[in-house]
Amino acid sequence: GTLTVHNVGLSRIGWVSGSGRAWDMWRAYSDMREANYINADKYFHARGNYDAAQRGPGGVWAAEKISDAREGIQKLMGHGAEDSLADQAANEWGRSGKDPNHFRPAGLPDKY
Repeated sequence: GTLTVHNVGLSRIGWVSGSGRAWDMWRAYSDMREANYINADKYFHARGNYDAAQRGPGGVWAAEKISDAREGIQKLMGHGAEDSLADQAANEWGRSGKDPNHFRPAGLPDKY
């Protein structure tokens, strides 16, 4: 259904509508932290956005909002501008339905 959000924290996006859009993004972030694999962050950015976007237009919207908020937080914490642009490019890659494996580093365990 349609998701209407008024001053709702990003952690609740998806739960409000009963969908898994926010869960897709959180799962990718959680996997990225668990894997702690060098050069894998762009893959997880692309994968989280791809999975959320597969749920339809609402998923694309949620993926954009969550990605933008996450990048904003990272900038405040000193995440470099060049890294941020690369992350956003990976986000857009996944949101547009392109294969996240484009960013997959060699040797990343198959469970991811």
